[in-house]
Formats: sequence, C-alpha cells, structure tokens
Amino acid sequence: MVIDSKPRRSSRRQGATPVYSLYGEEGRSSALDGLHLESIADRSRLHNWEIQPHRHGALVQLLLVERGRVTVRMDEEERVLRAPALVWVPALAVHGFRFAPETEGLVVTLDQSRLRDLLDHLPELLDSLSEPRLVALDRGATVTRALFAVGHGLREDYAGAGAWRGPSLDHAVALLATQAARFDVAEGMHHAAGEGRALQHLTRYRDQVERHYRRQPAVAEMAEPLGITPTQLNRLCRRHLQCSALAVLHQRVLLEAKRELGYTNLMVRQIADGLGFADAAYFTRFFLRHTGRSPSAWREEVGGR
Repeated sequence: MVIDSKPRRSSRRQGATPVYSLYGEEGRSSALDGLHLESIADRSRLHNWEIQPHRHGALVQLLLVERGRVTVRMDEEERVLRAPALVWVPALAVHGFRFAPETEGLVVTLDQSRLRDLLDHLPELLDSLSEPRLVALDRGATVTRALFAVGHGLREDYAGAGAWRGPSLDHAVALLATQAARFDVAEGMHHAAGEGRALQHLTRYRDQVERHYRRQPAVAEMAEPLGITPTQLNRLCRRHLQCSALAVLHQRVLLEAKRELGYTNLMVRQIADGLGFADAAYFTRFFLRHTGRSPSAWREEVGGR
C-alpha cells in the first residue's frame, strides 16, 4: 500500500543537500509497511541514469547491481563499481549514483523502524549497519549467487500476494541486511569526526523517538540522554533533516496513526489514546493539519483503494 506518493515541497536552506523519502519525492516516507522495492532502471532512467547527491532522513537502502556499472558518491568519496556489486546506504549518508545506461539490479528501501524491528535482538549488527558499504562482488562466489537469489525472491514476493508474504519479506530483508553487515567497511568510508558525531546524535535521537513516540515526550527529555541541549538537537535536525526535532517526533506519530487507521479496526479515540493525545479532538486536529484530511476521511479513502 502506498499513501501520499506525490512529492511534497518543503522549505530548505539554499544549497542544502535534499532530504528525500524516495529520490525526487520530498517529505515523509509514503510506504506504510516501511518497505519499497524497484529496479535500478525504474527511477534512474527517468533522470538520465544519474541520481544527484541527496540523503534520506529515516530510510536505509541496499543496491544489488547485477549488470552494468555505477559510479557511487558516498559522502565525500567517489568510487566506480562494476557488476556484480553491493551498496549499503545508511540513513543520513549523502549519496548519489551515475549508472551506465541499461544497468540492471535491485534497490531495496527500508524504513529504519522496520530494520530495527527485524534486528533489535542484534544491537551490534544494527550498529554495524550505520556505516556505508561499497562492495565489488566476485561473480563466481557462492555468496554472490546467494545474494542475487534472495534479491530475486524478494522481488517476486513483493509484487505478489502469496501466503505468508509478510514473514517471507521480513526474512529476505533481514538476510540481505545481515549479509551487507558482514562485509568490511571500506577504508575511507567513515564519516569525518565532527560529521560523525552529529550523525551519531541524530541516530540516537531517532532511536529515542522510536522507543518513546507513543507518549510524545518533550524534546528536552529526549535530548538529555544524548548529552546535548534541545537547542543543539534542533540545530542538528534542521541542518541535516531540514525540520525541527519536534517535527521528527510528529512524523513518527503520524506514520503510526496512518498504520493503525489503515491496518486495524481501532476506533479513532482508541488510536488517539494509544498515541498520547489528550482526546480524540486534539488528535483529529493534528492529523488534519498534517494530511489535510480527518482520520475518518483518510481511513475511508485508504479502505476504498
């Protein structure tokens, strides 16, 4: 299910690196299940096979390049990879691609919250995936054949409606992410020290949001465990995400509201209560302000699709 897929323009500092949900689509992620798959050609062909440098606020990406060649820009590094190759893009990393025409492969885009749900029992693995990977694969190696077999199976499940589709997708995504983490982080791919600290703060803040968004704590409460002030946290969010720290929290609350409206039979007042709103009327005003529709109208529209 894809909701609000049209680009939404947001104000940002002139010259700032764009923050996209998917490339060319500004604003909050549109996929309620936190997973999006497409071929490399689906999007890059529309942009003359070049994806300009940008970053994702709350999404990670895995590219499996099966045929062709790609020049990868990752933060300040640039590298040419010939197929077969794997590219892991953590949230907030500035990245861009120039593909040779007719390059073939798969792009897996995953919401950080879904990745955390899948791998929360493996915190060291999650930490490892905060670093980018640019990996030239050996075409004859068993691991390469296995990676692309999983990728092909994931694409078929994503496009289909077979039994146990959800668990099958989760299993494939977790397997691909785990395999990506097993490759060594390429030399020179680490963020510069100052930038790295900033991104660590933002990653930890997103973790705080993910764990506590249902009670909507004050920004000051969530900044305290990070060892920074609310002002510093807001400055980091505005610099890297082009929104305030409170807006990051509200985006997560809104996403969960959409999920519960779209996937459950809970009444609006129950959803409001579960997301920390004082009453249903306040929740309705919040939802209307962010979507232009009331919760009931949004649910009715989604249910008719």
